[in-house]
Amino acid sequence: MDSLGPGTLVIVHLREPTEKFWGVLERLDTLGAVLRGLNVSSFDDWLGQAARSQSPAIDLATMFVPMFRVERIFLDEQVGEVESYGQRFENRVGVTVEEFLGLPGATSDSGELPS
Repeated sequence: MDSLGPGTLVIVHLREPTEKFWGVLERLDTLGAVLRGLNVSSFDDWLGQAARSQSPAIDLATMFVPMFRVERIFLDEQVGEVESYGQRFENRVGVTVEEFLGLPGATSDSGELPS
């Protein structure tokens, strides 16, 4: 994807306090952003539990962030040799983030959504 529309995987940098979140952008407008995600410091733990097919001890939360806190929003995309978070997830878990989360339009090769 090359736009910041609903369903896009993004990294959001916030200020006051400084925080970074990764997740699925659900809405972006002049009031702020709605994101279904988690703090980037928890990503590897979430990825590990998904790879081990464990019940979620860590999971994504839906949050609204007012625009005055948003410093930057990046697409979750590969930069040079550095994989995106989504690519890391797919390489380790074997399905895309979209398939894992059951997002609309995401289907696995077998046509079934993961449970």
